[in-house]
Amino acid sequence: MIDTPIEHSAAYSCAHVPCCPTADAVDHHAAHVVSAHPEQGWSLLCNGVVAFEDFGELLPNGQSVAARRADLLLASPHRRAS
Repeated sequence: MIDTPIEHSAAYSCAHVPCCPTADAVDHHAAHVVSAHPEQGWSLLCNGVVAFEDFGELLPNGQSVAARRADLLLASPHRRAS
């Protein structure tokens, strides 16, 4: 993954208390879900990140983070990747 700074729009403002982590924070996936679409396998987070059910992500600057589902399932001895 390439480390590119994420450009935030001036309109971004989190009203949650405490504030959600920004899209460039290490824990950006912990932001509140503002629009869930489980039937399509994705959710929009408060910080503008689109999180997919396979743990892939699309950041607000267009950068993508590869899916990690197989890695996570293989790391768990009681689950098997299908």
